[in-house]
Amino acid sequence: MLDSIIQNLFNALQWGSFYSLIALGYTLVYGVLRLINFAHGDIFMVGAYIAYFIAIFFLKDSMGLSGGTTLALVIPLTMILTAMCGVALERIAYRPLRRKGANRLYVVITALMCGLILENGNLAFLGASRKSFPELIDKVVYNVGMISMTNLKIWVILSSILVYFALNAIISKTKIGMAMRGISYDKFAIPLMGIPIDTIIMFTFILGSSLAGLAGILFAMSYPILDPFMGAIIGWKAFIAAVVGGIGDIKGAFVGGFLLGIVEILVVAVFPSTFRDLIAFSILLLILVIKPTGLFGVAKSTKI
Repeated sequence: MLDSIIQNLFNALQWGSFYSLIALGYTLVYGVLRLINFAHGDIFMVGAYIAYFIAIFFLKDSMGLSGGTTLALVIPLTMILTAMCGVALERIAYRPLRRKGANRLYVVITALMCGLILENGNLAFLGASRKSFPELIDKVVYNVGMISMTNLKIWVILSSILVYFALNAIISKTKIGMAMRGISYDKFAIPLMGIPIDTIIMFTFILGSSLAGLAGILFAMSYPILDPFMGAIIGWKAFIAAVVGGIGDIKGAFVGGFLLGIVEILVVAVFPSTFRDLIAFSILLLILVIKPTGLFGVAKSTKI
């Protein structure tokens, strides 16, 4: 019984890692702009497809690279190109609305439309057939008693933890991180201090989108079937995890992602899989009823 619980918790940490990486992107953009970037889940999908095409390119016979070498190239290239996709969305869709002082509702609708454009653009240009992500590393299974774990699962969990600490260091200990926190407190005073607000916002999208790209790589390696709508459900769930943790707080997004992963896996371990989302979201709803700002969120007043 104990072995089964530990095994499920280990599986839950892997799922939670995906949610956490995506939720961190949601909370970064919201923390700076007070914008819920609903296209973020589809940026995760774009990252997975970018990783697929880069991996196929380097693995073809003319290149002849090994899987490990290919992975070392795929990770940074995918994060860079996915970040460029996020910056393009900000420049084309969000910045014009921000400069015109558009109502926040119009920005949210625009974000939803951007997500649909990414999904249907993928469908139009690449077709509805699913892609099979190539195997880049040899999977090794470690057995400890009745518990089994793979090297890939361990890497996924460790990657999300390392990313959290690196992101926390950037936000709390660098000048650009201080500027990001300053914008979240008072976006009108920051330009008066000589800080280029557009540059800070662009850097925020670079960080958030690159994390979505990393999540796309790790997810595609773990579950190597890609489709144009793979980012929709996992993106919404990651957003819910960010809200439960306290959107705008990176610690809340990180913990919320793991909490959602643990709840989902443990529910499936006890109940039929059809009950997973019903029970999991009911538990998360109960948390929000008790603490509406999320686990680590703080109520903020709005100046009129």
